[in-house]
Amino acid sequence: MPDRPGTRTAPRHSGRTTGDGRAVIGEERREEGNVPCSAVPNANTDSHPQQPAPGLSRGAPSAELGEVQRRAVSELLRVSPVADDLAHRFQDAGFTLALVGGSVRDALLGRLGNDLDFTTDARPQDILALVRPWADAVWEVGIAFGTVGCRKDDYQIEVTTYRSEAYDRTSRKPEVAYGDSIEEDLVRRDFTVNAMAVVLPGKTFVDPHDGLGDLARRVLRTPGTPEESFSDDPLRMMRAARFAAQLGFEPAGEVVAAMTAMADRIGIVSAERVRDELNKLVLADHPRRGLELLVDTGLADRVLPELPALRLERDEHHRHKDVYQHTLTVLEQAIDLEDDGPDLTLRLAALLHDIGKPRTRRFEKDGRVSFHHHEVVGAKMTRSRMTKLKYPGEMIKDVSRLVELHLRFHGYGTGEWTDSAVRRYVRDAGPLLERLHKLTRSDCTTRNKRKANALARAYDSLEKRIARLKEQEELDAIRPDLDGNEIMEILGLRPGPEVGEAYRHLLELRLEHGPLGRDAAADALRQWWAART
Repeated sequence: MPDRPGTRTAPRHSGRTTGDGRAVIGEERREEGNVPCSAVPNANTDSHPQQPAPGLSRGAPSAELGEVQRRAVSELLRVSPVADDLAHRFQDAGFTLALVGGSVRDALLGRLGNDLDFTTDARPQDILALVRPWADAVWEVGIAFGTVGCRKDDYQIEVTTYRSEAYDRTSRKPEVAYGDSIEEDLVRRDFTVNAMAVVLPGKTFVDPHDGLGDLARRVLRTPGTPEESFSDDPLRMMRAARFAAQLGFEPAGEVVAAMTAMADRIGIVSAERVRDELNKLVLADHPRRGLELLVDTGLADRVLPELPALRLERDEHHRHKDVYQHTLTVLEQAIDLEDDGPDLTLRLAALLHDIGKPRTRRFEKDGRVSFHHHEVVGAKMTRSRMTKLKYPGEMIKDVSRLVELHLRFHGYGTGEWTDSAVRRYVRDAGPLLERLHKLTRSDCTTRNKRKANALARAYDSLEKRIARLKEQEELDAIRPDLDGNEIMEILGLRPGPEVGEAYRHLLELRLEHGPLGRDAAADALRQWWAART
């Protein structure tokens, strides 16, 4: 294949290790970028994401290469039974099969999971014919794009025909064309670290664009020019931000420049694809890195404009907290409070909780800056943005409700809460109460330790009050002492709006005074009805 910008042509090797830390074997000139997998060094993720290399230092000595090579081979051996079995089926039918993309990258990083991606010269119908009798389940959702999915034992597998795809500038859908070689397939991949393959069952490593070197350097480059890559699929610009958040990789300067220059191009991508990529970024270990990259390149202005809008100007007369940096800190603090893995609802609420501030900012006469009712405005903005990004209705409801409630704790002042106030807080939060606890605690980013400790103590006290009342009153299911049928029987009513009014009146009494008991509730109902009529 002809040289392209960013490609490397393999030199003749003599069974030694090159100066850049990559192991090579054999005397003969090999096909560009292809070496037996046993000669491939691995990078591992035991190190902190900010370290220069994940287990493979620059100019790594041969001893270190041997260790990281062992890790890579062990990852591949773990999946070999299912991968080799599938590869033999393709080989017997006259086709080639290779582990590719993120699966190879993660194997080299020592973090390969049970989701395996393969590429092949077989066409989709041939793939179907080969996997149907072999797999436990098969699905054809992506077959129009050359992808067949299946499940075998505990592995989720996707097999995709060699392909190239490009966007028509007037269309949101990629045009798919099938290719004939693995090198042709790899050059269309998003980044060099995802443009590596292991051809099976022989386990030959294919790396025509030095993805392994970029993996060691933690750099994101594109196989060709970034402009070509991002023109083919603009969503790759968001993927760069996602990989920064997930893996701690730094986009190369030319990648950042292209993202900035081509940010408008993201508009041709469907809202659903943008949403899914944003979710992956937000759910990453370090979403702040990716979000800052989206804001710095201008991509956020197109996909989540409420975030860069938080960078409110500050002057010597009207100083206030940097809302943008505050928001990113709240997100990080919310992540620290997660109990059972990443919580998308909580993270989105943390990211969006203050988006109403730019629209509600006022400069007061005494020099202070106020944001009255920004939680209400922010909740409406959250519903609007999430609707545009095609989020599910239930998630829109939950995130916007958390945004609306995130100041409720502060709204009650610093005095002792009444039992009524606690009941209403629990009732309004409903099933979101635990998330609201975490969001409210995360929203404290003050550097004043005395103030921070006071807020923490106050919230500790609130949670203890809630726990005590829950034991006494079953707060999770607050309802009146009488149900609708009992209300109709006592007042002699038929079903209608008056029954609803009576129910809401009894609910208010329940919130204000706690459980009344059936007789006292019936007396209160009769008194209310008499005064009403």
